[in-house]
Amino acid sequence: MSLTICTAQLNVTVGDMAGNAQKIIAAAREAYTRGARLVLTPELSICGYPAEDLLLRPAFIAACDDAVKTVARELAGLQGLHVVVGHPRGGDLRSKSVQVQLRWNAASVLHEGRSIETYAKRELPNYQVFDEYRYFTKGQGTCVFQVEDVNVGLLICEDAWFEEPAQLAKVSGATLLVVPNASPYHIGKENERIDRMAERARAVDLPLIYAHLVGGQDEVIFDGASFAVNADGSLAARAPGFKEDMFYVQAVAGTNGVQLSGPLVPDHPPEADLWDALVLGVRDYIGKNGFPGVLLGLSGGIDSALVMAIAVDALGKDRVRAVMMPSPYTADISWIDARDMAKRLGVRYDEISIKPMFESFKAALATEFAGLPEDTTEENIQARIRGVLLMALSNKFGSIVLTTGNKSEMATGYCTLYGDMAGGFAVIKDLLKTTVFKLAAWRNANDPYGTGANPIPERIITRPPSAELRPDQVDQDSLPPYEILDAILARYMENDQGVEEIVAAGFDRAIVERVARLIRINEYKRRQAPVGIRVSHRSFGKDWRYPITAKFRA
Repeated sequence: MSLTICTAQLNVTVGDMAGNAQKIIAAAREAYTRGARLVLTPELSICGYPAEDLLLRPAFIAACDDAVKTVARELAGLQGLHVVVGHPRGGDLRSKSVQVQLRWNAASVLHEGRSIETYAKRELPNYQVFDEYRYFTKGQGTCVFQVEDVNVGLLICEDAWFEEPAQLAKVSGATLLVVPNASPYHIGKENERIDRMAERARAVDLPLIYAHLVGGQDEVIFDGASFAVNADGSLAARAPGFKEDMFYVQAVAGTNGVQLSGPLVPDHPPEADLWDALVLGVRDYIGKNGFPGVLLGLSGGIDSALVMAIAVDALGKDRVRAVMMPSPYTADISWIDARDMAKRLGVRYDEISIKPMFESFKAALATEFAGLPEDTTEENIQARIRGVLLMALSNKFGSIVLTTGNKSEMATGYCTLYGDMAGGFAVIKDLLKTTVFKLAAWRNANDPYGTGANPIPERIITRPPSAELRPDQVDQDSLPPYEILDAILARYMENDQGVEEIVAAGFDRAIVERVARLIRINEYKRRQAPVGIRVSHRSFGKDWRYPITAKFRA
């Protein structure tokens, strides 16, 4: 007999328990009509992930409980259907002297109007962006339930990365493992997941279905791409990435165990996945927070060009506005290229010269600055004028400002507080500059969302990058060449290598020590930067929690 299993790869919203419940109900009804008798939803699908300190509020847990009951009640009439729903579960630990509120990261099996099993996650991740020790207590039990001829062992996310939970499920009679997940995307993560789940399947000689969340939540992206592996570790089926999907897998129970089969979406190039992640991050941050659109400063440089291309793919041209704000040092080619790109993508484009405002600032400060040469102070004034103008437009029209700084700049402090850092969402804050160039070239060669081919004028990609805040300025006046800088950042910041280790790898000691110092002294700037999309395994944000005030030197 063949059992049809549906993974409802859903894009839920944190805290929208009623809306999330209705999504689950609609998906389960659709799956039932297509013959599915087991529906899997992602980890914490009722409340969204990560809910962070909302999980500490009793009213939040109570609302989750009500939503689970709603799903069970609404699906009660679907005979034979089992639905796995992820949700936080609360309880109290009482003694004579203390009462402690406990919470578990749980999943319940709903069947014909009631919850027949509830399982609590045993292995709690507490690294990178994960902080589950703060919110949850480790589960202790196992969960195996029967659907037709298949004994289903339920694990949750991190459980499947460890040996014991899967072994205990098998000992309890499981012939198939299902694993609801909310595992944030970073470059290369999908293949890592498949490899680890294949390893787990082989270790316990059981097939496994990985049911994954999709969508953007603040700085993290969930990429979907749910999949199934057979007991020998072979990939049996895979869902699309970066979009909602009803993913159906056939499970056939026989003398040799359960065999899985289903649709198998082909691999995508890494650049395509990265682009999809950034587009999804922008679309969900803007959409879920109710902003009517976005605006950004379009400088004629590559960073703002890339951000605008992402924004148009995410939102469409009518919800994107570009503002060129030339200074006395803006090159003619910057005007020309900015106008050209705005025309290619069809966005609203305006020009506001900052020259009169810059002159007014210099005049107002002339007495204070008398006898002192111009330096980065005057450069930063220009950046801050632009920040004020963009925020004024944001206030007046309601659109959120997208900042355009990249990871190389954020690391080294090559950015201006209340200037180019002013805004609400930092789209490329986790892209090294070398990646910015590569992704811009990729987008020019591809049109994944049908918004226009070659959106970025070639000269923007090929010309030396410059902030254009003083005569004949280029970035390499202030920073090492990006190929060297980014390689050091990848080692020092992303992989925690020390100065001596990096120098031993062939990098110049003076440059390495300079980069390490720049990272250290600019922590105060990064703390004031807007939230942005995480696409590496270590980003500035939840992954990076360094003190501002500290005397330690590596």
